[in-house]
Amino acid sequence: MYAVIKAGGKQHRVKTGDVIEVELMHGGDGDAVEFHPILVVDDENKPHVGKEVARAVVIAKLVGEQKGEKVKIFKYRPKTGYSRRQGHRQMMTLVEIGEIKLPGAKKAAPKEEPAEPKAPKATAPKPAAKASAEAVEPNAEAAEEAGEIAESAPAETSPAEVAETAAAAETGPADE
Repeated sequence: MYAVIKAGGKQHRVKTGDVIEVELMHGGDGDAVEFHPILVVDDENKPHVGKEVARAVVIAKLVGEQKGEKVKIFKYRPKTGYSRRQGHRQMMTLVEIGEIKLPGAKKAAPKEEPAEPKAPKATAPKPAAKASAEAVEPNAEAAEEAGEIAESAPAETSPAEVAETAAAAETGPADE
């Protein structure tokens, strides 16, 4: 499960246990912080956005503070001898993500291995159905001999009759 939070004017993709750097947040080490403006929550490959995440909360704790990388500023005007150099290091707060709460989300149940797959029952076609299948498609025996199976059935044929016709075509002509 991950969430996209907004902190310090930036967006961060976080999951439980991550330690991220955000702009300076005042507070002591170990203080709890909640992030409310959550943009997206992904719960087991099912993303939640909009009203679904309006009540979602990311709970984190402050771990420490440190300076970010140095940004170099260089101002220069040609042909005047004007140049200025300056640097800046932004103070950052380290935040450890503790928990992502999504109200109304179901807890993930342990996945159970499915039982042995059930084999579909092979039923013999009914004689009346076979006669009606031959009436619908008079050249069925010729198609079976050539190894062809009709891909579409007329609109008035029910799906059960189509399935029985296909099953009869796979087993071959029945000797009577």
